[in-house]
Amino acid sequence: MLALSEALGDAQRRRVAIGHFNVSDLVTLKAVTAGARAFNVPVLIGTSEGERDFIGVREIAAVVAARREETGQPIFLNADHTHSLERALEAAKAGYDMIGFDVSTLPLEKNIELTRQAVEAVKSITPRIIVEGELGFIGSGSEIHESVPESSRLLTKTDDAKRFVETTRIDVLAPAVGNMHGLLKSMVSGGMRKHLDIGRIGEIAAAATIPLTLHGGSGTDDGDFKKAISAGITIVHISTELRLAWRRGIEAALAGNSDEVVPYKRYGNSVSAMAAVAEERLRLFNAR
Repeated sequence: MLALSEALGDAQRRRVAIGHFNVSDLVTLKAVTAGARAFNVPVLIGTSEGERDFIGVREIAAVVAARREETGQPIFLNADHTHSLERALEAAKAGYDMIGFDVSTLPLEKNIELTRQAVEAVKSITPRIIVEGELGFIGSGSEIHESVPESSRLLTKTDDAKRFVETTRIDVLAPAVGNMHGLLKSMVSGGMRKHLDIGRIGEIAAAATIPLTLHGGSGTDDGDFKKAISAGITIVHISTELRLAWRRGIEAALAGNSDEVVPYKRYGNSVSAMAAVAEERLRLFNAR
């Protein structure tokens, strides 16, 4: 079976990106893997600390492993936005393929110190595990914002990125390059899109040399996605777009048949809508 390190190396060389989709239940997992099946490309399933608390760390690790074995799809599991060493070790011991270690709200020196400790600790458990560090705060939730958060205006400096990578020995870097988590209200309808600092992505990619992650990808302009991937982005996170598709699907199902009480019969619209989001994004991320 393909290792995540191999999938990342291949994507980085080919200038394509691995889609990363957050899930908190089996319904979303089913939708994402269905959307990815048509392309047979690597896909990352992400669970934040809150999502892990809801679905269970060992439970989602077991289900993803079973799904990978049954389908033969290159599906990998990431402990997204892990804010403590304790939670990082918990995910590593459960069998996660990747830890997204995020103490980016702390000063640079403290971020370096704690991230380096996390890399050493989780790799002592599983040497092949991929560890991502985050530099530059872009938030960590899927809120709908009235305006752009001030934190998203502070972009990662190239010199800091180079030093951060060399000192911590992370495998993947998540920089702040104009991206942000969640969407503005004006983006929900598609009337406005996010735009990225493509030049900065290229500079950071050249200085860091390791794969880069774009967090907060939902609502980003398609043209900017293509340019960012060409410039060095190797992983793209999509979450809010999935959550909106889930909600709209549920609302349509509830409005269509008020007498239906069987849960799985209500999920069809949501599964189809979320699968369409995953399929559309994976097609874009793998276009050359």
